[in-house]
Amino acid sequence: MESIKFRHLYHLSFCKIILACCFVVAAIQVDAQFNAKGNYNFMDFQSKPYYFGITFGLNNGTYKLNRSSNFINNDSINIVHSLNDPGFNIHLIANIKIGDYFDFRILPGFSFMEHTIQYTGSSRNEYSKTIESVNFETPLLLRFKSAPYKDKRLFVITGVKYSYDVVSNSRVKRNVAQDLVQISPHDFSLEFGAGIQFFFPYFIFSPEIKFSQGISNRHIFKDSLNESRILDDLLSQVFTISFHFEG
Repeated sequence: MESIKFRHLYHLSFCKIILACCFVVAAIQVDAQFNAKGNYNFMDFQSKPYYFGITFGLNNGTYKLNRSSNFINNDSINIVHSLNDPGFNIHLIANIKIGDYFDFRILPGFSFMEHTIQYTGSSRNEYSKTIESVNFETPLLLRFKSAPYKDKRLFVITGVKYSYDVVSNSRVKRNVAQDLVQISPHDFSLEFGAGIQFFFPYFIFSPEIKFSQGISNRHIFKDSLNESRILDDLLSQVFTISFHFEG
Protein backbone atom coordinates (compact mmCIF):
# COMPACT_ATOMS: atom_id res chain seq x y z
CA MET A 1 0.00 0.00 0.00
CA GLU A 2 1.40 3.35 -1.03
CA SER A 3 2.00 5.65 1.93
CA ILE A 4 -0.35 8.63 2.24
CA LYS A 5 1.58 11.90 2.40
CA PHE A 6 -0.38 13.42 5.29
CA ARG A 7 2.12 16.19 5.99
CA HIS A 8 1.99 17.38 2.37
CA LEU A 9 -1.80 17.36 2.46
CA TYR A 10 -1.67 19.17 5.79
CA HIS A 11 0.41 22.05 4.39
CA LEU A 12 -1.85 22.40 1.32
CA SER A 13 -4.92 22.43 3.55
CA PHE A 14 -3.29 24.99 5.87
CA CYS A 15 -2.72 27.40 2.96
CA LYS A 16 -6.36 27.11 1.89
CA ILE A 17 -7.57 27.80 5.42
CA ILE A 18 -5.32 30.88 5.68
CA LEU A 19 -6.87 32.23 2.47
CA ALA A 20 -10.35 31.51 3.81
CA CYS A 21 -9.52 33.35 7.04
CA CYS A 22 -8.34 36.40 5.07
CA PHE A 23 -11.65 36.41 3.22
CA VAL A 24 -13.59 36.16 6.48
CA VAL A 25 -11.63 39.02 8.08
CA ALA A 26 -12.46 41.22 5.10
CA ALA A 27 -16.12 40.23 5.37
CA ILE A 28 -16.10 41.10 9.07
CA GLN A 29 -14.94 44.62 8.26
CA VAL A 30 -17.77 45.06 5.75
CA ASP A 31 -20.31 43.57 8.14
CA ALA A 32 -19.22 45.97 10.91
CA GLN A 33 -20.49 48.89 8.81
CA PHE A 34 -23.99 47.40 8.82
CA ASN A 35 -23.86 46.71 12.56
CA ALA A 36 -23.00 50.33 13.19
CA LYS A 37 -26.51 51.15 11.96
CA GLY A 38 -28.09 48.61 14.33
CA ASN A 39 -28.94 45.94 11.72
CA TYR A 40 -27.95 42.74 13.49
CA ASN A 41 -27.71 39.57 11.43
CA PHE A 42 -28.20 37.15 14.34
CA MET A 43 -31.91 38.09 14.44
CA ASP A 44 -32.44 36.32 11.10
CA PHE A 45 -30.83 33.11 12.36
CA GLN A 46 -32.54 33.30 15.77
CA SER A 47 -35.86 32.22 14.25
CA LYS A 48 -34.45 29.16 12.41
CA PRO A 49 -35.14 25.81 14.17
CA TYR A 50 -32.21 24.16 12.38
CA TYR A 51 -29.51 24.84 9.84
CA PHE A 52 -26.64 23.08 8.09
CA GLY A 53 -23.03 23.76 7.21
CA ILE A 54 -19.51 22.53 6.62
CA THR A 55 -16.37 22.67 8.72
CA PHE A 56 -12.65 22.50 7.98
CA GLY A 57 -10.05 21.90 10.65
CA LEU A 58 -6.45 21.23 11.58
CA ASN A 59 -5.77 18.55 14.16
CA ASN A 60 -2.83 17.39 16.23
CA GLY A 61 -3.04 13.86 17.58
CA THR A 62 -1.09 11.55 19.85
CA TYR A 63 -1.59 8.44 21.97
CA LYS A 64 -1.66 8.32 25.73
CA LEU A 65 0.07 4.98 26.23
CA ASN A 66 0.31 2.70 29.23
CA ARG A 67 3.18 0.24 29.39
CA SER A 68 2.54 -3.41 30.20
CA SER A 69 4.38 -5.56 32.75
CA ASN A 70 6.46 -6.92 29.85
CA PHE A 71 8.12 -3.51 29.50
CA ILE A 72 10.03 -3.98 32.77
CA ASN A 73 11.23 -7.44 31.83
CA ASN A 74 12.28 -6.72 28.26
CA ASP A 75 15.97 -5.98 27.59
CA SER A 76 15.77 -4.43 24.10
CA ILE A 77 13.57 -1.32 24.56
CA ASN A 78 14.26 1.25 27.30
CA ILE A 79 11.90 4.10 26.34
CA VAL A 80 8.61 4.27 24.42
CA HIS A 81 6.41 7.30 23.85
CA SER A 82 3.99 8.76 21.32
CA LEU A 83 4.77 11.85 19.25
CA ASN A 84 2.41 14.67 18.26
CA ASP A 85 1.49 14.50 14.57
CA PRO A 86 -0.49 17.02 12.47
CA GLY A 87 -3.49 16.25 10.30
CA PHE A 88 -6.67 17.81 8.97
CA ASN A 89 -10.38 17.09 8.85
CA ILE A 90 -13.54 17.98 6.96
CA HIS A 91 -17.09 17.52 8.32
CA LEU A 92 -20.68 18.34 7.52
CA ILE A 93 -22.83 20.05 10.16
CA ALA A 94 -26.45 19.52 11.18
CA ASN A 95 -27.50 21.91 13.96
CA ILE A 96 -30.83 21.65 15.79
CA LYS A 97 -31.86 24.41 18.20
CA ILE A 98 -33.07 23.55 21.70
CA GLY A 99 -34.45 26.82 22.98
CA ASP A 100 -32.50 30.08 22.73
CA TYR A 101 -29.24 28.95 24.30
CA PHE A 102 -28.72 25.27 23.46
CA ASP A 103 -28.02 23.38 20.22
CA PHE A 104 -27.75 19.68 19.42
CA ARG A 105 -25.11 19.13 16.76
CA ILE A 106 -24.16 16.18 14.53
CA LEU A 107 -20.93 16.49 12.51
CA PRO A 108 -20.27 13.43 10.31
CA GLY A 109 -17.05 13.56 8.32
CA PHE A 110 -13.46 12.44 7.86
CA SER A 111 -10.21 13.17 9.64
CA PHE A 112 -6.77 12.39 8.21
CA MET A 113 -3.93 11.88 10.66
CA GLU A 114 -0.82 9.96 11.62
CA HIS A 115 0.27 8.51 14.94
CA THR A 116 3.96 7.91 15.58
CA ILE A 117 5.25 5.69 18.39
CA GLN A 118 8.95 6.22 19.08
CA TYR A 119 11.19 3.63 20.71
CA THR A 120 14.65 3.94 22.24
CA GLY A 121 16.63 0.70 22.35
CA SER A 122 19.05 -0.51 24.97
CA SER A 123 21.94 0.79 22.84
CA ARG A 124 20.24 4.26 22.79
CA ASN A 125 19.27 3.91 19.13
CA GLU A 126 15.93 5.52 18.26
CA TYR A 127 13.39 4.27 15.76
CA SER A 128 9.69 4.86 15.23
CA LYS A 129 6.55 3.22 13.92
CA THR A 130 4.08 5.45 12.05
CA ILE A 131 0.43 4.47 11.85
CA GLU A 132 -1.66 6.26 9.22
CA SER A 133 -5.38 6.74 9.79
CA VAL A 134 -8.37 7.93 7.79
CA ASN A 135 -11.21 8.12 10.28
CA PHE A 136 -14.91 8.39 9.55
CA GLU A 137 -16.20 10.29 12.59
CA THR A 138 -19.63 11.03 14.02
CA PRO A 139 -19.47 13.57 16.88
CA LEU A 140 -22.71 14.12 18.84
CA LEU A 141 -22.41 17.43 20.67
CA LEU A 142 -24.41 19.71 22.93
CA ARG A 143 -23.60 23.41 22.59
CA PHE A 144 -24.40 26.14 25.11
CA LYS A 145 -24.37 29.69 23.73
CA SER A 146 -24.16 33.01 25.53
CA ALA A 147 -26.56 35.87 24.92
CA PRO A 148 -25.60 37.59 21.64
CA TYR A 149 -23.69 40.86 21.72
CA LYS A 150 -24.27 42.69 18.46
CA ASP A 151 -23.36 39.99 15.90
CA LYS A 152 -21.21 37.82 18.12
CA ARG A 153 -21.77 35.20 20.79
CA LEU A 154 -19.54 32.81 22.73
CA PHE A 155 -20.23 29.10 23.15
CA VAL A 156 -18.94 25.95 24.83
CA ILE A 157 -19.47 22.38 23.62
CA THR A 158 -19.34 18.90 25.07
CA GLY A 159 -20.28 15.45 23.80
CA VAL A 160 -19.10 12.10 22.51
CA LYS A 161 -17.57 10.89 19.26
CA TYR A 162 -17.39 7.55 17.50
CA SER A 163 -14.61 7.00 14.95
CA TYR A 164 -13.99 4.20 12.48
CA ASP A 165 -10.59 3.95 10.81
CA VAL A 166 -11.20 2.91 7.20
CA VAL A 167 -7.50 2.09 6.62
CA SER A 168 -6.77 0.45 9.98
CA ASN A 169 -3.68 -1.76 9.87
CA SER A 170 -5.61 -4.41 11.82
CA ARG A 171 -7.08 -5.37 8.43
CA VAL A 172 -3.93 -4.92 6.34
CA LYS A 173 -2.23 -8.01 4.93
CA ARG A 174 0.18 -9.54 7.41
CA ASN A 175 3.19 -9.22 5.10
CA VAL A 176 2.57 -5.44 4.93
CA ALA A 177 1.88 -4.67 8.61
CA GLN A 178 3.82 -7.44 10.34
CA ASP A 179 6.23 -4.99 12.03
CA LEU A 180 3.54 -2.43 13.01
CA VAL A 181 1.65 -2.10 16.25
CA GLN A 182 -1.90 -3.09 15.37
CA ILE A 183 -4.68 -0.59 16.07
CA SER A 184 -8.39 -1.26 16.45
CA PRO A 185 -10.49 0.55 13.83
CA HIS A 186 -13.08 1.51 16.46
CA ASP A 187 -12.68 4.42 18.87
CA PHE A 188 -14.93 6.26 21.34
CA SER A 189 -13.99 9.69 22.68
CA LEU A 190 -15.23 12.41 25.00
CA GLU A 191 -15.06 15.93 23.54
CA PHE A 192 -15.16 19.43 24.93
CA GLY A 193 -14.24 22.86 23.58
CA ALA A 194 -15.20 26.49 23.04
CA GLY A 195 -15.55 29.05 20.28
CA ILE A 196 -17.20 32.21 19.05
CA GLN A 197 -19.92 32.85 16.45
CA PHE A 198 -19.82 35.71 13.95
CA PHE A 199 -23.15 36.39 12.22
CA PHE A 200 -23.11 37.55 8.60
CA PRO A 201 -26.09 38.25 6.32
CA TYR A 202 -25.99 34.80 4.68
CA PHE A 203 -23.93 32.56 6.98
CA ILE A 204 -22.44 32.09 10.45
CA PHE A 205 -18.66 31.79 10.80
CA SER A 206 -17.46 30.03 13.97
CA PRO A 207 -13.81 29.36 14.85
CA GLU A 208 -13.59 26.65 17.51
CA ILE A 209 -10.98 24.81 19.57
CA LYS A 210 -11.74 21.30 20.80
CA PHE A 211 -10.03 18.49 22.70
CA SER A 212 -10.93 14.81 22.29
CA GLN A 213 -9.95 12.17 24.87
CA GLY A 214 -10.28 8.54 23.83
CA ILE A 215 -11.92 6.20 26.34
CA SER A 216 -11.46 2.89 24.49
CA ASN A 217 -8.20 0.98 24.16
CA ARG A 218 -7.02 1.07 20.51
CA HIS A 219 -4.19 -1.41 20.99
CA ILE A 220 -4.56 -4.93 19.59
CA PHE A 221 -2.07 -7.07 21.51
CA LYS A 222 0.41 -8.93 19.31
CA ASP A 223 2.58 -11.32 21.31
CA SER A 224 4.97 -12.00 18.42
CA LEU A 225 5.97 -8.29 18.21
CA ASN A 226 8.08 -6.88 21.03
CA GLU A 227 6.99 -3.29 20.25
CA SER A 228 3.41 -4.42 20.90
CA ARG A 229 4.15 -6.74 23.81
CA ILE A 230 5.51 -3.91 25.99
CA LEU A 231 2.32 -1.85 25.53
CA ASP A 232 -0.96 -2.18 27.36
CA ASP A 233 -3.42 0.63 26.54
CA LEU A 234 -3.32 3.16 23.70
CA LEU A 235 -5.82 6.00 24.18
CA SER A 236 -6.21 8.61 21.44
CA GLN A 237 -5.85 12.32 22.23
CA VAL A 238 -6.62 14.93 19.57
CA PHE A 239 -6.55 18.74 19.67
CA THR A 240 -8.47 20.40 16.82
CA ILE A 241 -8.86 23.96 15.53
CA SER A 242 -12.00 24.12 13.37
CA PHE A 243 -13.63 26.76 11.15
CA HIS A 244 -17.40 26.30 10.82
CA PHE A 245 -19.50 27.84 8.03
CA GLU A 246 -23.25 27.47 8.68
CA GLY A 247 -26.44 29.03 7.42
